[in-house]
Amino acid sequence: MSERSNTPPVPDVPATDVLEHDLEHEQVVFANDPASGLRAIIAIHSTALGPSLGGTRFHPYASTAAALADVLALSRGMSYKAAVTGLDLGGGKAVIIGDPATQKTEPLLRAYGRFVESLAGRYITACDVGTFSPDMDIVARESTHVTGRTEAHGGAGDSSVLTAYGVFCGLRAAAESVWGDADPAAVLSGRTVGVAGVGKVGRHLVGHLVDAGADVVVTDVFPDALDRIRDEHPEVRVAESTEAMVASQLDVYAPCALGGALTDTVVRELSARIVCGAANNQLAHPGVEKLVEDRGIVYAPDYVVNAGGLVQVADELEGFSFERARQRAAQIYDTTRTVLERAKSDGVPTATAADRMAEQRMLEVGRMRGIWLR
Repeated sequence: MSERSNTPPVPDVPATDVLEHDLEHEQVVFANDPASGLRAIIAIHSTALGPSLGGTRFHPYASTAAALADVLALSRGMSYKAAVTGLDLGGGKAVIIGDPATQKTEPLLRAYGRFVESLAGRYITACDVGTFSPDMDIVARESTHVTGRTEAHGGAGDSSVLTAYGVFCGLRAAAESVWGDADPAAVLSGRTVGVAGVGKVGRHLVGHLVDAGADVVVTDVFPDALDRIRDEHPEVRVAESTEAMVASQLDVYAPCALGGALTDTVVRELSARIVCGAANNQLAHPGVEKLVEDRGIVYAPDYVVNAGGLVQVADELEGFSFERARQRAAQIYDTTRTVLERAKSDGVPTATAADRMAEQRMLEVGRMRGIWLR
């Protein structure tokens, strides 16, 4: 199934509001190739820790301003994700404006590859919503700064495998912090976990949860995704809607689809003790993390737990070893525990604790390195 089921609706934001809100990026490049129909934006947030790495999102944005708002937020998140995960990489992201189902072509992808190459390695691209490993193989025909390629071309293949595994590791850490008297090997057994979005990542996460003995309920806007889950895991329940699932009795809520999933309304309705999912930018607005904390909900910050995909494609830069990448993704368990412990000791929301850890590493290491150049 297409990862388009994990595509969040992006608000149509005035360009002036976007620029006034976010002027911290090192470099933002607009790419336009009329011959192929390419319209893209590449945003490099930081190279303090190394070259920026982040996927290419192919999405039919309502406007250029909406695309710009998305790529700025996503690239910033990649900087924090790489930093808190301990990688020597910066944060970048790219968006291609258009419908991948009808507009994705070899000429367009190759034109995009030439723009990536023009940045001389300051940005390394990979897959994201609307793009897949075979697409990266085409981009790589024009640029050497590509990861997330197919296994046939020496790449890591589908990064959703370790993304889901990392989320599961982070969820175990969060569960142990909440139900600490439980057997660590069975801490999720019998717990009700609601997974919103069972595309590439959510599907793999459901498999881990079922194996751990959890009672899993799922939602997705695409019937094909739900049918596949029913075929693979007949014991999994399907809710009528995400809203109905959120309002039901849950122990864990795992947003794996839409960005901005944690709105004030959702947080007030949630019965879950833990929020831990694969979606990016789950907090709908600044300040909602305080409401989460006030309600006694343990939030495992999204960019901490969903870093397994980044770990996987980053490992490809060394010559990919799945087992090595899996061992590195398993460390998300320890990182999540550290974030939760620091939040408790500092008396701050977990999102703030994670930000502080990432910013501290970018500052301390970046002070030695400065802006990355080839």
